[in-house]
Amino acid sequence: MGKSMMHTMLRPLLAATALCLPLTAAAVELPAQPAGLSLEKVVMFTRHGIRPPTKEPAAGLAAQAWPTWSVPYGNLTDRGAQGVVLLGRFDRQFFATRGLFPADGCPADGQYKVEASAKERAIRTAKSMVEGFAPSCKVTVTYPTTADEDSVFHPLTVPGNRLDPVKAMAASSVKLPPGGLKQEMAGFETEFALLQKALGPQGDEWCAKKKLQAGCKIADLHTALEPDEEEGRPDVGGAFGQGSTISQTFLLEYLEGKPMEQVAWGRASRDDIERMLNFHPLKFKYENRPSYISDRAAAPIMRRLLSYLQDGQVKLALMAGHDTNIADLAGMLDLHWRIDSYPADDTPPGGAIGIEMLHDQQGQRFIRAFYRAQTMDQLRNLEPLDLKTSPAVVTYMALPLCSKGPDKTTCRAEDFFAAIDAKLKAASQP
Repeated sequence: MGKSMMHTMLRPLLAATALCLPLTAAAVELPAQPAGLSLEKVVMFTRHGIRPPTKEPAAGLAAQAWPTWSVPYGNLTDRGAQGVVLLGRFDRQFFATRGLFPADGCPADGQYKVEASAKERAIRTAKSMVEGFAPSCKVTVTYPTTADEDSVFHPLTVPGNRLDPVKAMAASSVKLPPGGLKQEMAGFETEFALLQKALGPQGDEWCAKKKLQAGCKIADLHTALEPDEEEGRPDVGGAFGQGSTISQTFLLEYLEGKPMEQVAWGRASRDDIERMLNFHPLKFKYENRPSYISDRAAAPIMRRLLSYLQDGQVKLALMAGHDTNIADLAGMLDLHWRIDSYPADDTPPGGAIGIEMLHDQQGQRFIRAFYRAQTMDQLRNLEPLDLKTSPAVVTYMALPLCSKGPDKTTCRAEDFFAAIDAKLKAASQP
């Protein structure tokens, strides 16, 4: 898509959604492709875009009523769809300049594959990505028709796939400090203070339901690793679980463009929200990243991504799912990243893990992995993304499973596939 056409299409959208906030400064220059390598294909796994909380917050959790949303709990908002369209347009520019696709026009049959989880927010995210990447093109988005068939994106809920809770707990417990989660909490005093300030006092009935005395606080909740009954993975509940869920809700309010007096009831700044987001990747550390857990939870998605990498027709494949899927994939591949305005290893709405296959002039293939996302303010302001003045953030990650040379972000393809094969074999064991 040409720049003039892109701005023409975006102008009505921006006029309708512009906010009285300053635009962010231009992002860091995009990383260059290694000399002598040509991009052959890309597979990506993306989190869905902006949504409301997945369910109504508990009564008495906050001192005031929670802000309302324009769509049912858990569904993608219109603004969420618009933000994903912008990412799709950026991806088209990013891959076109590297020779994977022409700058505009429709991909040939079989070159662009898109699938999604059965959740509405994932399906609409996938369709919005297609709208941005290949507008007016006939690209089919495939997805399960029912949640019961959503085994690729929710494999541990399938009978027979549930983790051994004893092994999962042992794998997670290894990551605990000597004092357990109580010691972890001591490092989150600022985050809990900001959370409490935003929520106000908890209601007496809420405290009673949590078996706490009247006047309780979030940080008073019993917080320990406990096995999840549905999947078998450890659950970081209690104060950390509440902190993760609530801070994500505040983030989503901010990204949705709600006035700041409605975001956390006007009792948290943008920087406060960024600080509170530290709760989110902490849960991933224990619930998703241990190898015993991640290898099994990510195995169906990884098999699907491998099939696309090995398909001679596919140039780009996109899978749209959830932050837990991304955390599982990151655990399997031991990937780490940092997106401006988010904590390390956090998973912004619309953010994606990408795996590239490249080749040199002798035909040797190589694998690289990247994380691509918008910053908080790029998404709140629905900033048009381009390759020079306001690109999405793209960061290439070390691949410790297979990198052998000085460039830790690049592996020979055969080494990558061998490492993943070993992971998948391990995942097939009880």
